Amino acid sequence: MFLDEATIEVQAGAGGNGAIGWRREKYEPMGGPSGGDGGRGGSVYFEASEHLHTLLDFQYQTRFEAPSGEAGSGRNKSFGKGGKDVTIRVPCGTCVTDVVTGRLIGDLLKPGDRMLVAQGGRGGRGNARFSTARNQAPQYAEPGEAGVCRHLKLSLRLIADVGLIGLPNAGKSTLLSVVSAARPKIADYPFTTLVPNLGVVAVHDHRFTMADIPGLIGGAAEGHGLGHAFLKHVERCRLLLHLVELPCLQINSEQDYPPPTQALDALARWQLIQQELAAFSQELAQKPQWIVLTKADSVTSETVQEALTAFEATAPDSRLFVIASVSHQGLEALTSAVTKYLLEHPLAEVSDGLFGDDPDALVKDDSTFDIITLAPGEFRVKGSKIRRWLQVTPMANPSSIRHLMDILKAIGVFEALNKAGANAGDTIWLENSAFSYDPLDASVNP
Repeated sequence: MFLDEATIEVQAGAGGNGAIGWRREKYEPMGGPSGGDGGRGGSVYFEASEHLHTLLDFQYQTRFEAPSGEAGSGRNKSFGKGGKDVTIRVPCGTCVTDVVTGRLIGDLLKPGDRMLVAQGGRGGRGNARFSTARNQAPQYAEPGEAGVCRHLKLSLRLIADVGLIGLPNAGKSTLLSVVSAARPKIADYPFTTLVPNLGVVAVHDHRFTMADIPGLIGGAAEGHGLGHAFLKHVERCRLLLHLVELPCLQINSEQDYPPPTQALDALARWQLIQQELAAFSQELAQKPQWIVLTKADSVTSETVQEALTAFEATAPDSRLFVIASVSHQGLEALTSAVTKYLLEHPLAEVSDGLFGDDPDALVKDDSTFDIITLAPGEFRVKGSKIRRWLQVTPMANPSSIRHLMDILKAIGVFEALNKAGANAGDTIWLENSAFSYDPLDASVNP
């Protein structure tokens, strides 16, 4: 099963909490603090793999979570054990978009391309890190920071050297099955190909990949038929082979492809797809494109010549080929010409993929906060960093509370309260915890 779009959630691990510990060695009655730091949480990475060709795995697993770091311990152990990083492997050609911002953050083209999408939280510092001449026995430690959580959309754009385009039943799947080992579904009714198929074509000592793109119809750029879902797979191709069948088939008026009021000849079929490519993307419409007239063994030589004359007059800059895949007519000339073109036009943009460390993937030291006046003499302080500190501060420990107040003072909370008009005895809500404000010593008392 082929799947080219998926939405997932990634959660990096939280950092481990710092430890509160004390040295208790023999003959060391004043050993002092020895609490170690917590370990960093695991991060989440994407890595392009040449062994994957679909996003099907993300249909069954949509959440990826890295483990958190371990808490610090005593005896001055510098760090707890860090959480293990998680690497998510995706097919080459995967675009990564942030669902919240809609911004493209990565385009993994080559095997081994790797990017950080969610950084693990930093570990908290143990009480040994807070020992000073004035505070030789700190009774508090820092909590670990939360890891980054993101919702990401994955969109696969196949990386193929040659793309086969055309109306349904133009002979794309048959051509791919004859020149490569691919075995796409082939039948004599429209839309037999429902997903792109890839094949490797070998010509002497050279190989190239060919993609069979499901048949387009009139209005495909607006979503008609199979819609524009697969047009994105053509964007990475270096060369397009536009297959046009020579036999003129009468269109059934009950079918919704192409315009039901006329039987399209070969030239009209080609012009229809050109309009859809231009409607989807001007860049796509300007890609190098060769015209391949198919099923030549089903028409007379006069019909073939008439079609060639019409195309030479309408598209003089396009190379023309006449083939019959079943009888192998013209296939050697076509594949040899394609091979020569690809050798003369090497793929340069593969090295220009967008990957690396995305700024939004990094843990931010977000110490911003808001002061909200609830009523006269009642204020609420809100902020993600403040919420995190409250969650891990033992309210029964006066030293921990004092340390929390020192932090709030350092980041400007008390100064902001004074400017907001807070007075002694006013009620201050830190998230859902209420305190009595004392502006004289810049502290709050629970």
